[in-house]
Amino acid sequence: MIKSGKARAHTNIALIKYWGKKDEALIIPMNNSISVTLEKFYTETKVTFNDQLTQDQFWLNGEKVSGKELEKISKYMDIVRNRAGIDWYAEIESDNFVPTAAGLASSASAYAALAAACNQALDLQLSDKDLSRLARIGSGSASRSIYGGFAEWEKGYSDETSYAVPLESNHFEDDLAMIFVVINQHSKKVPSRYGMSLTRNTSRFYQYWLDHIDEDLAEAKAAIQDKDFKRLGEVIEENGLRMHATNLGSTPPFTYLVQESYDVMALVHECREAGYPCYFTMDAGPNVKILVEKKNKQQIIDKLLTQFDNNQIIDSDIIATGIEIIE
Repeated sequence: MIKSGKARAHTNIALIKYWGKKDEALIIPMNNSISVTLEKFYTETKVTFNDQLTQDQFWLNGEKVSGKELEKISKYMDIVRNRAGIDWYAEIESDNFVPTAAGLASSASAYAALAAACNQALDLQLSDKDLSRLARIGSGSASRSIYGGFAEWEKGYSDETSYAVPLESNHFEDDLAMIFVVINQHSKKVPSRYGMSLTRNTSRFYQYWLDHIDEDLAEAKAAIQDKDFKRLGEVIEENGLRMHATNLGSTPPFTYLVQESYDVMALVHECREAGYPCYFTMDAGPNVKILVEKKNKQQIIDKLLTQFDNNQIIDSDIIATGIEIIE
């Protein structure tokens, strides 16, 4: 017997960051986070459960995957099988349309699409909340890719209580876009998971980070509801810089930022002074993301092109819709 489903999920960028896990196994974060979902970058995944298969099979962008990557996917599929009460193996065919060079993690869209495809194939009829929980087990940020627009991942305290929810935005996302400045395409020296753990366990600034998160979340949500771009931009910049500051307080200290990262920040300030509001944020890497209003996007790109090459600049609108079932 065969059961199949196919889904598309878009990747997201955290505006209010999560940095550090309370539970590594269940991926329960230390704090809530808020993201926007990107229109241009997504993953499409088809899952076919077959009672004749003797193991899972995984194709990524048309190439068969084996080794550790296959093991990781199979462990995730074991969780799906356990929740569905079946023991069938599956063929997983996944295509990523995410430029990982831009510092965009494809894991968010990948696990959201995989969770949704499994839900469709097995007719689990999961609510968006429970689909978010299932995606979270694969990748924390995938919990937010269930939704379009703005989403908040509520940290919770258990598997049942840690999931993302959509945020009411009055269609604010329709006015916005994001620009990515690609500075470095190499693998980072400090992987995100290790960096989070090191910072949480050793940084003298980490408690300060946690103490300000609720304030940042409240400010961001109020700005989103009021469609106040300046207010939202200011809080996401402060939150992102505070996250990176915690890394410098770790033992040993480390940073993901390089000189070019600071050069982009300076250009963002110059754009603001010229009357084109925009605000930067950085994740666990040197590449810089810039939140802009669509009406000013080209002027800001032109400013960035005075110091960076055209192939270093990528942009995307914000998509309002979430998971799509496409088969």
